[in-house]
Amino acid sequence: MNKKSPVIDVSALPVTSLDLSRPAAEQIASALKTAILSTSIAPGTLISENEVGQIFGASRTPVREAFAQLRDDGLIVTWPSRGTYVSKLSEHQIRSAQFLREALEVAVVERLSTQGISDPALAALDDNLAQQRTAVARGDKAAFQMLDDRFHAMLADATGFNRISGLLIREKAALDRLRVLSLNNADHMTRLLTEHEGILDALRNGYSGQALDRMRRHLRNVLKTLSGLIEANRDFFDISDG
Repeated sequence: MNKKSPVIDVSALPVTSLDLSRPAAEQIASALKTAILSTSIAPGTLISENEVGQIFGASRTPVREAFAQLRDDGLIVTWPSRGTYVSKLSEHQIRSAQFLREALEVAVVERLSTQGISDPALAALDDNLAQQRTAVARGDKAAFQMLDDRFHAMLADATGFNRISGLLIREKAALDRLRVLSLNNADHMTRLLTEHEGILDALRNGYSGQALDRMRRHLRNVLKTLSGLIEANRDFFDISDG
């Protein structure tokens, strides 16, 4: 990292006042994670425990605990004698996360194709898609990403295996910042919505092979944009990453 690395923009944080009835470390980690994953705090940003403590009015202990959580998630990295920085995007980690996510989500679709989806689950998914359409019409990227995440989590929950959605959230963290960059293209949101509709339509009608194929293509599309996003956002990526 160089000496010109950006520092935290306080306005980028979703919340800076702590709820004293809840653990401070959890709130600090959540606020920083949200800002990092949305790239409101950009990759390569210098981030210090003292500065974060002052922003949140918190002591050193909860801030250290929050930083430990962010390190475990791979969102920050500490360089001896240089400080702590928001980690840059890694092409290797993105491809690894994509591999794991595809394995999980294709398995979800395969199970739903054979076991079926309950009417309440279908109704909830239809409502989610209606909200996605509204977000696309408004150009609301943040709302669309949240609904996109929820759509995939709802499919996972429909299997009846409660742990799957949690695994997906953890494994796709390396993809989230890439997805935010890709949503800067309005046409990309429209395409994702169309793909979501196609996946659910195939599942609803029991077209197993079509559902599996549509999910695979949907998940792999993010990698098609990778080279272009690296070129357009070179400062966000670790170019030396192998």
